[in-house]
Amino acid sequence: MKTLAALREKGHILHERLIQKILDLPGVVVTAKEQPDSCEICQGPMRVQKTFRHEGRTIAHGTFQVHETIWVCAAKCRHRSGKLVTQRANSVVQCIMPNGITGYDLMVSVGCKRYLDHLQREEIRAQLREKHAIAISSGEVTRLERCFLDYLTRLHHSRADQLKAALHNEGGWPMHVDATGDHGQGTLFVVMAGWKKWVLGSWKIATERCELILPCLQDVVRRFGSPCAAMRDMGRAVTPAIDALVIQLGIDIPVLACHQHFLADIGKDLLEPPHSELRGLFSRTKVRPKLRSLVRDLGRKIGEQIDQARKAVQQWQSMAEANHSLPAGRDGLAVVRAMGPVDAGLQGRRNRPRLSFRPTLFGPLQQVYNRTASH
Repeated sequence: MKTLAALREKGHILHERLIQKILDLPGVVVTAKEQPDSCEICQGPMRVQKTFRHEGRTIAHGTFQVHETIWVCAAKCRHRSGKLVTQRANSVVQCIMPNGITGYDLMVSVGCKRYLDHLQREEIRAQLREKHAIAISSGEVTRLERCFLDYLTRLHHSRADQLKAALHNEGGWPMHVDATGDHGQGTLFVVMAGWKKWVLGSWKIATERCELILPCLQDVVRRFGSPCAAMRDMGRAVTPAIDALVIQLGIDIPVLACHQHFLADIGKDLLEPPHSELRGLFSRTKVRPKLRSLVRDLGRKIGEQIDQARKAVQQWQSMAEANHSLPAGRDGLAVVRAMGPVDAGLQGRRNRPRLSFRPTLFGPLQQVYNRTASH
């Protein structure tokens, strides 16, 4: 065991030394002087316009300096924009993004770490430095994230015909639409191909209104064809937008309401009175502060064994046997503690955080309150 630990420690030291040596390489200068064939307009020869040095950062090459030569048409040909016909080195153009020093592979790496691995900016910076010996600022990470989304959008639109053909071969696609707000930061509206689970379009709109949603739906239909069905929530904006789209397309397709939204709407009407009653009872009896105090006390008793206690709670929750009771000892304390925070982690119950307490607690609490009130 000591030998294995020593080998691993030696490996970490060698890795750190290697990273430091790679970080010391930015002074390396490479030359990019590639003779172009001819001018793309007059087919005449090209001559050297200038040579300059600039930095480059890519995953494949790390951080480096490149001495690049720019060529210009000898006959001074110009594009329609009025700019001279010039040509850079293909080896540089193919790996470094325009008007910058960052490589395409670095931009893709940052985008994937942010949107697929859900890393924060400082975590991305740390990984780039530790694994690739590339140092970039937090602002550069943000800029590359946005560039990644821009290029991904272009790629998505350029492959619209292939995606459309794939959806058609599957028998069409049901349009699933939904929007979610973010506390004053606008609304994210998404259109998805239901069977494939492909996001066909997403937009950040100011608010959930029919006149803002309808153009988004029209854009998706224009790129990917008409849907074979539509699935929506029961919102006042999405409903008329879907109806208007169906009328414009002149197609007869089923328009369905999401069962979850439907049940939530009904459940709000059915459960609001008893939930309000339960909320008032909790307020009058001051149960929540007492539960928080109980949770803290139980946490102190469990102490450093909290990880094992959490596993015991999960195991108790997974039991399917009828009439199973609370476990004894520390595990039982952990189960009771897990029931304490009445608001934590229950927002998925349609903002009825105390609803799960009603069947088991409402009766006893009502009896306790009645007894105290009578005295």
